[in-house]
Amino acid sequence: MKLYLVRRGMSLLMTLFAISIVAFVIIRMLPGDPAYLLSAVDEGSHIDPDVYKAITSKFALDRPIITQYVSWLIAVFRGDWGISYFSRQEVLPQVIQRLGFTCQLALLSWALSIGLGIPLGVWVALRRSSIPGVFLTVSVVFLSALPNFWLGILFITIFSVGLGWLPAGGHQSFFTNPIGWAQYMILPVFTLSLGLVVMIMRQTRSAVLEVSREDYIITAKAKGLGGFGVVWPHLLKNALLPVVTNSGSQLGMLLGGAVVTETIFTLPGLGRFVLDAVIQRDYLVFQMGILTMASGIVIANYLVDLGYKMIDPRIKQGEQCD
Repeated sequence: MKLYLVRRGMSLLMTLFAISIVAFVIIRMLPGDPAYLLSAVDEGSHIDPDVYKAITSKFALDRPIITQYVSWLIAVFRGDWGISYFSRQEVLPQVIQRLGFTCQLALLSWALSIGLGIPLGVWVALRRSSIPGVFLTVSVVFLSALPNFWLGILFITIFSVGLGWLPAGGHQSFFTNPIGWAQYMILPVFTLSLGLVVMIMRQTRSAVLEVSREDYIITAKAKGLGGFGVVWPHLLKNALLPVVTNSGSQLGMLLGGAVVTETIFTLPGLGRFVLDAVIQRDYLVFQMGILTMASGIVIANYLVDLGYKMIDPRIKQGEQCD
């Protein structure tokens, strides 16, 4: 177990190191120069050469790229995430503030996905031959092809513009106005979670159908157990283990996948913050935003793997055999 934790921990660190390199390089490969944008004297993009040189020197943009990367990485380990080129504010507090909102959105979407996906998957599996079951299965295949941005626009068109039931964008604090907070979060949460609901539903359906063909389920039914007596103690306990662990790994993906949803609904999350940094070529904000979201995804996967190893006896038996 200890060796497994060490191996997974080293893999986690190497993954984050590789992501830091990619994030550092990719923003610099895009056309545009933050020093040029900051030194523009008018909308015609005319720049003052002296100002441009001073800004380049101030932010160390005139140094070799390897030197810039090493200096940035050392500063990150020291807890110095730098200052935004455009807002002139420290990057760390801004990232933490926006990460908190993104975590709210991701956790709510994840909980909704679990709460809807698993029951619907079980229901469809147990009634796979019925007309409602077939209809729901076909509908799921259709919904799985819809991208988040299209769903968000569709929800805004129907529930905000058409019916006027919910706001089209913005946010409110939960502590200031819980009801208003809920109204602003409904559409973004459903937009972000619908794809995961479909995925969990399909996984649950497949797992339940597979387990239902096992000998011990057939034996339980032959003994006269039916309904809840078979579904929960014999079927679901075995079928839901891979579903729950796979859905747990999706929590980290929701953190990274919130970019589109936050942009559509003008939410103050980390995804929109990073997108704005790309547009402005705000290198430090982009690098730390990407590294933070990647850390959430990697750590979530690490915890899921650890939990799966602890609760699944088949993995332990496999290690003993090795």
